[in-house]
Amino acid sequence: MITGIRTVADARKQAMHDPRIQACWLEVDCGFQPVADVFEECVSEALNAFSSTQMHDYLEAARFLGKLGRGPEPMLAFLEEWPSVVASIGGCEILPQVMAFVKVLQRSPNSKAIAPMLQTLAAVSRRLQSPGQLQFYLDIAQDLMTRTSGSIHGHHTTFPSPGLMDFFAQAPFLTRLLSMAGLKNWVDYGIRNYANHPERQVDYFKLQSADSRAVLQRERHGTLFADVERKLDLYLRALWRDSDLLVPYSTAFDELRQPVPYYDKLGLRVPDVFDDSNGVSGLDRYRAVLAHMIGHRRWSKPLIADNWSPFQRMAVEFFEDCRIDTLLIRAYPGLQRIFLALHPRPVETDCDPQTTSCLRHRLAMLSRALIDPEHGYTNPDLLEFVRRYRDLLAESEANTAAIAELALAYVARTRRQSDQFAKVHFKDTVIGYRDDNRQMWQFIEEGDEEEAFDEKRRLEPADSAPGLPPRHYPEWDYNSQTYRPDWVSVYESLHPSGAAADIDSLLAKHSALAKRLKRLFDLLKPQDKVRLRHQEDGSELDLDIAIRSLIDFRCGVTPDPRINMSHRTDGRDIAVMLLLDLSESLNQKVAGSSQTILQLSQEAVSLLSWAVDRLGDPLAVAGFRSNTRHDVRYQHIKGYSEPWGDAVKARLAALDAGYSTRIGAAVRHAAHYLENQKADKKLMLVLTDGEPADVDAHDPRTLIEDARQAVKELDAKGIYSHCISLDPHADDYVTQIFGKRFTVIDNVQRLPERLPQLFLALTK
Repeated sequence: MITGIRTVADARKQAMHDPRIQACWLEVDCGFQPVADVFEECVSEALNAFSSTQMHDYLEAARFLGKLGRGPEPMLAFLEEWPSVVASIGGCEILPQVMAFVKVLQRSPNSKAIAPMLQTLAAVSRRLQSPGQLQFYLDIAQDLMTRTSGSIHGHHTTFPSPGLMDFFAQAPFLTRLLSMAGLKNWVDYGIRNYANHPERQVDYFKLQSADSRAVLQRERHGTLFADVERKLDLYLRALWRDSDLLVPYSTAFDELRQPVPYYDKLGLRVPDVFDDSNGVSGLDRYRAVLAHMIGHRRWSKPLIADNWSPFQRMAVEFFEDCRIDTLLIRAYPGLQRIFLALHPRPVETDCDPQTTSCLRHRLAMLSRALIDPEHGYTNPDLLEFVRRYRDLLAESEANTAAIAELALAYVARTRRQSDQFAKVHFKDTVIGYRDDNRQMWQFIEEGDEEEAFDEKRRLEPADSAPGLPPRHYPEWDYNSQTYRPDWVSVYESLHPSGAAADIDSLLAKHSALAKRLKRLFDLLKPQDKVRLRHQEDGSELDLDIAIRSLIDFRCGVTPDPRINMSHRTDGRDIAVMLLLDLSESLNQKVAGSSQTILQLSQEAVSLLSWAVDRLGDPLAVAGFRSNTRHDVRYQHIKGYSEPWGDAVKARLAALDAGYSTRIGAAVRHAAHYLENQKADKKLMLVLTDGEPADVDAHDPRTLIEDARQAVKELDAKGIYSHCISLDPHADDYVTQIFGKRFTVIDNVQRLPERLPQLFLALTK
């Protein structure tokens, strides 16, 4: 099912039409034919998304990957996946770190892991959604590589890490379940316990061992940001009229100081996971954090920080945070319950001022008292400033400058010599839903200006480029019973056109069969109306029944009350997708005939399309072929909205066959169009002459299992699938894929007759 090999020069001439794409091809200086086959589509997507600087870096990285000596796989994976990575994390600033990690892998015995790492990078990025998170992920992977790669006598790493490639394969699944802290703990457990046991290490990172699944379950906790991002985005838009970007950060690598939420010119920064706390769900904790930051953006004004001491600035931040909380509670009173549940309640006598700095303790108590009318504290200074605070906000929103004056007065009243002690009381003083208040201060010293809040965010205009980018689909891995995310790249296009008159000649050749089909299809054609008799309520009187009921009434018999009739439209509500295998094997001649299988398929599809057009059912026809997972071609021959005419006939006339058969990817892409049709019944017919196969699938069972999984996905979407196989030995594998929903046509010469008849049988 594989065509002869074309030269790279031929591929260049055929693919490179745009001068910009030609310039890009010269810049990457590539000699791989698989790259040449898809280069135009990949670069068109990048030209449409990247600035000129980003485009240069993209091509330079691709050129480097093509010169590694690892074949075309790393370069193909990068060209296909990197635009999705940039779209997910919002910029190209992570590219140097990714390429640095690639170089580390290349210099180590783990160079085979470069392609799997790049292949799964887009799926991982969609979960992590920030450069910082992606950097943490790369750090985890590099730590795994360093600690599990073997060496001789402790020197010169020689043996590759047994679990690294499996870790990359499972990374999209792991990042769906774990935060970065959880992922780091899961990887650390595998390294500590199985570093010296290669086979058990492989089982651990494949998620096949009991320990691996147990530790994974242990680390699954809290609410992951990626799972609630859409809800939070709608929350911001609906309640706060704000639509800024949400950017997660990880708490896994900050051992000295845990980061806290903040916002800058790139968006609102929140943790990648929140646990439930004091009866408040993780989702509500996210909402509280975002509400507090939005309050600062709406009501806080920056102050010049240079003339304030650190203690004064701390007091101003506590008072301003409380003002923001108060204004938020006025807008949405339900927030008070969440704020009070998340705000610690310091015990008044916990801090000993003789040995410990109690400044944070006093401010935390004051903060609680300012938003909790039932705080229960008795300190006279605290009570006085609670009263002054409430008087200040009683009739207005106040402002940051006024609240700063109140905070300065509080510091002057309550400061103590012990506030300078190195030992600081921290218990019950951390308020987790508040941000770090960096936006409240501006610095005027040269070189320290905070410009993040004075400048509008600017996006560089991207160059536009024609062409459809590839669609990425997962592929089922039967060994691990998981999906390989974004494993297959599907490129769709309109099929080239030929001479429409050739199809008219084919129909004339089968005129006798066409007449029989016309009679059969006319019987199935929807009628305008069907009469429904014996109705108690209806649109008109049924005279026969009415007269009979009147006679019964006159004779003293209880009459039949169902004397009305109504009408309904007798229509067919079915949408059909006909998917044609256009692999190289269709060029074989049929035994005992001068025609090829492709020519007979062409005749059969032409007859079916003509007949279905007369019937009026929505029908789409598409062909597919593949040349490795990086280059699956899906060609539209007839769309649902297209009538049977010269344009469709011209595409059918130009059908050609080549390359291999990757059924699973084609079925998933066809389902993308079929499931959007408004029909009671949706039918997908797959016409093929052999089992799924491709040049990069060395295990023949791999693509069979993937096609089987794709058919299961169709069932879940309510799409009925049926395979028409032209392979007389198809029973060995087609049952595994389609179950009992298949038909084997042993006599291929009867295909033009059998295909329309089969359609009739399936759609009655």
